[in-house]
Amino acid sequence: MQIEIDNNSGFCFGVVNAIQLAEKELDKNDTLYCLGDIVHNSAEVERLKLKGLITVNHEQFKDLKNCKVLLRAHGEPPETYEIAKQNNIQLIDASCPVVLKLQNNIKLGFDKFLRKGGQVVIYGKEGHAEVNGLVGQTNGKAIVIGGLNDLDKINFSKPVNLFSQTTKSIEGFYEVQKEIKNRMKANQGTEDIDFIINDTICRQVSHRQPQLRNFVKKHDVVIFVSGKKSSNGRMLFQVCQTENPNTYFVSKQSELEQKWFDNASSVGVCGATSTPRWLMEKVALEINKIAKS
Repeated sequence: MQIEIDNNSGFCFGVVNAIQLAEKELDKNDTLYCLGDIVHNSAEVERLKLKGLITVNHEQFKDLKNCKVLLRAHGEPPETYEIAKQNNIQLIDASCPVVLKLQNNIKLGFDKFLRKGGQVVIYGKEGHAEVNGLVGQTNGKAIVIGGLNDLDKINFSKPVNLFSQTTKSIEGFYEVQKEIKNRMKANQGTEDIDFIINDTICRQVSHRQPQLRNFVKKHDVVIFVSGKKSSNGRMLFQVCQTENPNTYFVSKQSELEQKWFDNASSVGVCGATSTPRWLMEKVALEINKIAKS
């Protein structure tokens, strides 16, 4: 049986940077706090925990004082920086530059649209760490939509400034913006609507979709490795399964089932932007054991 690991899968730049900053600090000190899971992959979180990384939530963060805290790639709302200042917390800011640029654009867009009674709409997963940071730039007033079913949250008689969470699918974003445009035109009875569309999807993430489509077509069976919390993982898994129905989702090698590989001569292993390379390699080794058993 041939087993291939997708060279385009694995950590994106933002995650690589956050992990490198964490490891650099832990080489000097035994302990470092991290606000939220450094990456949506339990295996990688556990690996760093053994090195001394302590994950805290936002409530626990408020009680910390005189220490160092890592901010992960997802970005944080302004409130987090205020708390750090008040509690003498030294921040190691690993916020992804793409996310920081998006936060700034949303803040500018919100301030401008607020003056003319408009709305900032964010296409993303409500409650997701990145989305919380984006909504924070609007004092909590941005409207979050997960898809077409949430469009009733928008007032189509008012101006709309649309943004997207960086890891959402391009297809989904274009579908949403097209429907918003149509509903605004119908509601206002004119083609001359005040609708600004900001395609803020990270291309390093979005380019993986066509790459994955090509990869999964080459194999009889595909094993997609990702943490269950990863929004990007769920989205990319669906891309793989659409192209190859013999695609299976696992978080670790122990979840593999022997029957998946019956009559398979070629197996592809791939993953999300939050999936470490070492974990995909472990899965590939386990598949090789199953093939030989």
